[in-house]
Amino acid sequence: MNKLYIIIISSFVTLNLSSQNYWQQKVIYEMNIDFNVKNHQFSGNQKLKYYNLSHDTLQNIFYHLYLNAFQPGSMMDKRSMSILDPDKRVQDRISKLSPNEIGFQKILNIFQNGTPLSYQVNGTILEVILNDPIYPNDSAIFDMNFLTQVPIQIRRTGRDNSEGIDYSMSQWYPKICEYDENGWNSNPYISREFHGVWGDFNVNIKIDADYTIAATGKLTNPEEIGHGYKNINTKKNQ
Repeated sequence: MNKLYIIIISSFVTLNLSSQNYWQQKVIYEMNIDFNVKNHQFSGNQKLKYYNLSHDTLQNIFYHLYLNAFQPGSMMDKRSMSILDPDKRVQDRISKLSPNEIGFQKILNIFQNGTPLSYQVNGTILEVILNDPIYPNDSAIFDMNFLTQVPIQIRRTGRDNSEGIDYSMSQWYPKICEYDENGWNSNPYISREFHGVWGDFNVNIKIDADYTIAATGKLTNPEEIGHGYKNINTKKNQ
C-alpha cells in the first residue's frame, strides 16, 4: 500500500482596504528537501527573496521555527501543563516525548546576498541580524541550510496520526515572520499560528519512492512518478 505524505503550505494575508497607504511584504521561496524516513528527519536548503515594500528600513529579520514547540520544556509544553483548560490533544504529552519523538528545526547557517549572518534561536523564533539593512522598496536574498525532525502526532503536524497518515505537515519549513504596520509579528508559537507573508513557492522534495506526496501545486513529471498520475493526465489531454 502506498504511504501518504502531506505538505500544507499556508500563507495568509489580512487587508485593510480603507487605507490608501496600504502595503504588504512579498516573498519568493525556493526549497530543496531531502527526507530520510528512517529517522523522520529532513535536510533542506532554502533561498528566500524578500521584498521590503514597507516604509521602514529593516535591520533584522525573524523566522518562525514551529516544530521547536514540540519538545519538553518548550513554552507550548509549559503552557499546556499550566492552563486551566488545556487542549486535550496536548496536555502533558510534549513533556513525555523522547529524543527521537520530539520535533526540532536546527539552523545550520544563513547568508544575506552570499555573506554569512549572525543569528540567535529562542524557542520557536529565529532572529537574524543583517549585515546590510533592507531599505524601503529594496530586496535581499537569504540562503539557509537547516535540519528538521518531525515529531509524533501532537496537533496538525507530526507523524503516524490516527487516520493512518505517515506524515501530516503544516508550517514545516523555517517561515519568515510577517512585518506589517505594527512591526515584526515574531511572537513565539504556543498553540495558535499567525498570518504569514504572501508569496510564491517552488519546492523540490526527495523522498522514498514508496511514499505519495500530496500538496498544492502543479505536477510536472507524472510519467516518472507513477501512482496513477500519468493515466489521469492522459485522460485530460484526450
